[in-house]
Amino acid sequence: MAEWLIERGIAETRAILVEGEHVRAARLRWSSDIELGLVTARLIQRRTGAKRGVARTASGLEINVSGLTEDASEGREIAVRITRAPIAESGRLKRAQGTQARDGDMSEASPSFLPDGTTVHRLPPGMWEDVWADAWTGEAAFAGGSLIVSPTPAMTVIDVDGSLPPRELALAAVPAIADTLLRFDLAGSIGIDFPTLSEKAQRRAVDEALAHALSDWPHERTAMNGFGFVQLVARLKGPSLLHRLHYHRASAAARMLLRRGELAEGAGSRLLLRAHPAVADRLSQEWLGELARRSGRKVEVERDGALALDAGHAQILAS
Repeated sequence: MAEWLIERGIAETRAILVEGEHVRAARLRWSSDIELGLVTARLIQRRTGAKRGVARTASGLEINVSGLTEDASEGREIAVRITRAPIAESGRLKRAQGTQARDGDMSEASPSFLPDGTTVHRLPPGMWEDVWADAWTGEAAFAGGSLIVSPTPAMTVIDVDGSLPPRELALAAVPAIADTLLRFDLAGSIGIDFPTLSEKAQRRAVDEALAHALSDWPHERTAMNGFGFVQLVARLKGPSLLHRLHYHRASAAARMLLRRGELAEGAGSRLLLRAHPAVADRLSQEWLGELARRSGRKVEVERDGALALDAGHAQILAS
């Protein structure tokens, strides 16, 4: 039976759904994330008669709010239920989304980024590392081909590539797509670029395979068009694992380096973190202090511009 395992690291919490020796799904939450749920915000923008507007919390968080009541005027404080966290992309920030809360729904439970599961001191060796490495490259291999997964401002695009004949390649990709959606924690608008299949019967076979593979994943889906394109839409609550590692590479690498520091073994009173300068810059004193507390060692950081962003490593040294 599959079980969610949760590891509470420094500046992030990781969760994987483990079934036997396989990771079926993964989630990642950063300590800086905005919580979903109820907040108080001041309405700062609303056109006359519109049901939508923009509200701002005392901390400065701006929220696109829908379902505004008639008496919700600019300048008024309202209760807002945040339904999607803000998402940073290249050169812009997608505002958080929410709805105006009514008296009747003030006590409704808010969805969580993390699933219910068992908190463990350490996830099984190699499992988080493998998922993280795949999300870092945006690639997932399968027999006869591979998926290239790329987040864009409009949608996440999955490109199916390989050496098999088009029909066989498309069908072989379906299980990998279902697996990757959960391992990368993808949602929102997702486009899949399959090989072009000229025959309707072949396209129908892929549609049926997708329907079966994604039967337990809540979403809406278009049929494959004549160019091999399929669009999926699933509810988006916040940044995916892929999104974080694509748009915040240095920050993600810094958090992974802290984890490597926690896992470092050996005798010695000093813990050396060697990292690319951009990664070293993301290591706050608060995070380094927490690593020192957890490891029981003095933590030192060495900057090395020859290292790739994801190649930072930890080493225990004698005093």
